[in-house]
Amino acid sequence: MANRALHRPDMPGPQTVEPTKVTGNKSGSARPLLTASGGELPDRIFGFAMLLCGLTILALLVLIVYELVLRSSLSWHAFGLKFFNGQDWDPVNEQFGALPFIYGTLVSSLLALIIAVPLAVGVAVFTTEMCPKALRGPLSFFVELLAAIPSVIYGLWAIFVLIPILSRYVQPILSKTLGWTGLFEGPNFGYSMLAAGVIMAIMIVPIISSITREVLTVVPQHQREAALALGATRWEMIRIGVLRNARAGIMGAIILGLGRALGETMAVTMVIGNRPEIAKSLFAPGYTMASVLANEFSEATGNVYLSALIEIGLALFFVTIVVNGLARFLVWSVTRGQPRRASA
Repeated sequence: MANRALHRPDMPGPQTVEPTKVTGNKSGSARPLLTASGGELPDRIFGFAMLLCGLTILALLVLIVYELVLRSSLSWHAFGLKFFNGQDWDPVNEQFGALPFIYGTLVSSLLALIIAVPLAVGVAVFTTEMCPKALRGPLSFFVELLAAIPSVIYGLWAIFVLIPILSRYVQPILSKTLGWTGLFEGPNFGYSMLAAGVIMAIMIVPIISSITREVLTVVPQHQREAALALGATRWEMIRIGVLRNARAGIMGAIILGLGRALGETMAVTMVIGNRPEIAKSLFAPGYTMASVLANEFSEATGNVYLSALIEIGLALFFVTIVVNGLARFLVWSVTRGQPRRASA
């Protein structure tokens, strides 16, 4: 017979053990039960604090819109929608139209992007893909240093350096070669929409370049190696393996640069000429919504005059929202249908 463990009366019988109760989450993993005094109360306080931070941002946005709408109500009732397509700006007779300022803001910002985007992307590609390691750090530092220079310093530099260069060398060449387009004709004053676009382009290059560089550095290295393994040249590797994968991020950098250009005030005020008119030529002086606020807000004596300036601020606010919405649509149109790469 097989050996069996005999049960004797003096031996304790089998004892039952109560299972330990644990709480589980949806994934089935066990976690200890937290008491209100141990974990739930601090967690609730933290959640309430974070909710309060989020609601504070929304409250500030609502307060800004409310004050702009309230303070511009007098101009809105006096001119209605004609305020945004009117071209007359006559504080003496209290006739106000914001179209020249909207035109100047959009044209100068678009001109700044046309000049800055190729330069900024080129600098970012050079520093990440082609620059020697010894030069990469100093070059990146000096590019980012341009973003720390105050706006008024850019304006002073433009007055004493940029405008003489444009008026003596650049504008005569543009007038001779591209004057037939109508964009580069007329008197050469120096203080013009072209000068405002160039100085804004210099100011937004660091923003676009630094963000583009950060985007390019996170492109997986195997994208570059795969393109080179297939026989691509360096230019083809950068164009196909790097820029194509980073185009959404580059578009985001351009959006931030455009936001800086739309709201730029001091440097533009010092070089644009400050004349409320709509001219086809980029040699003509102009005005932007930000610069008219800086120039005339302290001189606004009448209630209608002050309300009209505040309504220009409201228009600048909505133009910024529309431009950013359009840019987000462009990002969506570029990235739709593109499968997301799983993160390592």
